[in-house]
Amino acid sequence: MANKKTKLPFKGTKEQEEQLRSFIRALPDKDSAVITVLQKAQEIYGYLPEEVQLIVADELGVSPAEVYGVSTFYSQFSLNPKGENKISVCLGTACYVKGSGDIFNKLVEKLGIQGGECTPDGKFSLEACRCIGACGLAPVLTVNDDVYGRLTVDDVDSILAKY
Repeated sequence: MANKKTKLPFKGTKEQEEQLRSFIRALPDKDSAVITVLQKAQEIYGYLPEEVQLIVADELGVSPAEVYGVSTFYSQFSLNPKGENKISVCLGTACYVKGSGDIFNKLVEKLGIQGGECTPDGKFSLEACRCIGACGLAPVLTVNDDVYGRLTVDDVDSILAKY
């Protein structure tokens, strides 16, 4: 299977755009505001698609490349929408040696998306994390606020079925 990036259509509203533009215009100092504005944009939209990054660049008078660079440098920012159910698989050492890599790969296969992506129906998003502090339950994954531990690849179907 080729490594294709799923691209969901942008669903921003005029109200969201006006909220973001008003926020930016009200800033007293736009010269060092890229991070602050991106945080507000992500709060408004839930993520930072290209369309939103272009609004930020336009309003701040900076290049789209600068906005993209900041958006991709800091882990707090997401360029992809999050699903209704956010799945995070721990790939920290304790979980990885107990098979979390195989569980992650099974989720990629079942959901048809890569890490950092969202299913086309918006139901699930998938990401890897480094440690959630539940090493005694390794391997571990979370779905929203629910924690699942001592997993095997065979547990994936029943977990997904709950959501």
